Amino acid sequence: MTPSDRITLNGMKVYPFTSVSELLAFIDERKGILVAVNAEKVMKATDETCRIVNDNIGYSDGAGVKVAMRRKGRKDAIRIAGCDLWLNIVQAWHQSKTFYLIGGRQEVIDDTIERLKKDFPGIRILGYRNGYLKTSDERQTLIDDIAGKRPDVIFVAMGSPVQELLMADMQARHQAIYQGLGGSFDVYTGRVKRAPKWWQDHNLEFLYRFLKQPQRYRREVYRLKFLLWMLLGRL
Repeated sequence: MTPSDRITLNGMKVYPFTSVSELLAFIDERKGILVAVNAEKVMKATDETCRIVNDNIGYSDGAGVKVAMRRKGRKDAIRIAGCDLWLNIVQAWHQSKTFYLIGGRQEVIDDTIERLKKDFPGIRILGYRNGYLKTSDERQTLIDDIAGKRPDVIFVAMGSPVQELLMADMQARHQAIYQGLGGSFDVYTGRVKRAPKWWQDHNLEFLYRFLKQPQRYRREVYRLKFLLWMLLGRL
């Protein structure tokens, strides 16, 4: 897999990974920011978010993106859910790499660290903190801590585009593997229930979330626009 293999969707260049193991092998050789790309992110793309994705490692985190890549000839491209991927990374490297975690409320990040240590004995966590950076001084202190401790893998669970912009600033000081996680710590600690496996396997996780949270309808507009653009060949 090389940068020339990427598929461009509304200015965002996405790697058509065919398996999690292929992605892990790729990032083991090439550090960067892992950016989960879905229909909403594609349709809300700006010059800045496109630059971050295109300078790093965008992967398909949505069924729509997977379908779009397959329509562009990458028939073996798969969807890789970000809330699974970060645990795949921990599973693969918890004995050999160091980690730093950022995000969530204080009780969420505390529970996340406690569970990681239980689930992955021997994991080396160099630091962690909640996701509420209230001042520029707090933000700078965090970036300085990352640069000083030099972890191999940094997980940032703050939502887009805030987490991508923070990771880009961190990356300028310290090259590592970064991944934005959104609300994955809430899922991992049991505070948010993920769609049952059947819905996941049939690429209907978005529909499950909508049925459980109909107030999300404004976000579904982007999914419908993505589908329309794909059918019209505008992606």
